[in-house]
Amino acid sequence: MSDTDDRPLRQLSKRLSWALRHAAAELGLLIDPEGFVAIDDLIKALGSDRPMTRAQIAEVVTALAPEKQRFEIRDGWIRANYGHSLATRIEHPNRPPPPLLFHGTSLAALPAIKLDGLRPMNRQYVHLCTDPDLATQVGARHGPPVLLRVNAAAAHRAHVPFYCANPHFWLADHVPRSSLNIADHPMP
Repeated sequence: MSDTDDRPLRQLSKRLSWALRHAAAELGLLIDPEGFVAIDDLIKALGSDRPMTRAQIAEVVTALAPEKQRFEIRDGWIRANYGHSLATRIEHPNRPPPPLLFHGTSLAALPAIKLDGLRPMNRQYVHLCTDPDLATQVGARHGPPVLLRVNAAAAHRAHVPFYCANPHFWLADHVPRSSLNIADHPMP
């Protein structure tokens, strides 16, 4: 799928992200404790100026950057898997993580990370990836990227809880500095 072919899907994905991550209450949507909203309610709330269908929403979920799994559909309900600014925390299963995870960040954020490790900042969780290329892409959104290697096995042994958002993204409340390396170098 080329960039021009998927432009309508990208626009719909942005609308869905905004509604599910940030504006459910503003739109009058009932969001359950796990972050799910009824798809029919979402269509009604967002469809007045630019109508959408269940099929278009399903296509966004399955065809647009499927490795990121931004959304999950379950029994007529949909949720954003991560990136929420909602007051209510979206729960994910607490599981032992893979031994190694990655976090993409910007060069500008590195001094704060060196002091205090990874914190969620304005998000509900710290986002971690199983794929270093995907993590680098995420980090590049805010300037020159820095790839951090996360010794998730060591952090987990130190009682840091990890949550599985999907097979490619893991979440944590905080990752201590001692579990981080810049690429293959110790954190200075």
